[in-house]
Amino acid sequence: MTGEIGEPSTGRWIHLGGVENVRDLGGLPLRDGGRTRFGELLRSARLDELTESDVEFLTDKVGLRTVIDLRSSREVERDGPTPLERAGVRTERLSVLPLGQRPIPRDDEDPQLFNYRGYLTHRPDSMLAAVRLLTEPDAGPALVHCAAGKDRTGVFCALVSDAVGVTRDAVVEDYSMSNDRLLRVLQRGVGAEYDIDPAEIELYRCPPEVMEALMGGLEEDGDADGAGAGWLRRHGMTEPELVTLRARLTG
Repeated sequence: MTGEIGEPSTGRWIHLGGVENVRDLGGLPLRDGGRTRFGELLRSARLDELTESDVEFLTDKVGLRTVIDLRSSREVERDGPTPLERAGVRTERLSVLPLGQRPIPRDDEDPQLFNYRGYLTHRPDSMLAAVRLLTEPDAGPALVHCAAGKDRTGVFCALVSDAVGVTRDAVVEDYSMSNDRLLRVLQRGVGAEYDIDPAEIELYRCPPEVMEALMGGLEEDGDADGAGAGWLRRHGMTEPELVTLRARLTG
């Protein structure tokens, strides 16, 4: 069964045959009282098992124009091009994993939070470039994904959502929603690079306190319009780009 796009009454989940953890970033409450727009930005797990009907839905019904792939080059090489890429949808690959040997957290550090901070600390270039894609005139509707659609994608969506004015509670809740589809994601598998036992599901959950800590740690004095916007400014995003980003996702 395939979900609908752009209708709040249908909910945010999108049901496709060949990918899990797909949802629309529309309908999230804003700090000014509005809501984000449906049909502008989707998030998902890996796309390499999309069916023909999935591709047709995403290209014809959604009108998808850009895929933002946050996976590593090794993941991409092993899994191959996605059906959307083969169908001609623009695909931009911007890995947010640290280059070279991966840093290891201290014993007293939460490894999940350590990794999330690493995406922003070690690969701000990729994260900024990925967000900037959403400001291009012909980039939307867009879809962002990684392997499971919860960690790298979760940090990206939290950063963007916070930057356009989504309430902190809603940012955290969106991140935690991946728990509802996590078993399905693990049962399907998260790509050729990983071998995950679904029985170990507790190791892969999305605890809300992790995202709370990540976003709280990004806040600095002077970030009057949110930690996400502040982080983007500090790494080179201009005011016109932020205005465009907000206009696209909030209307």
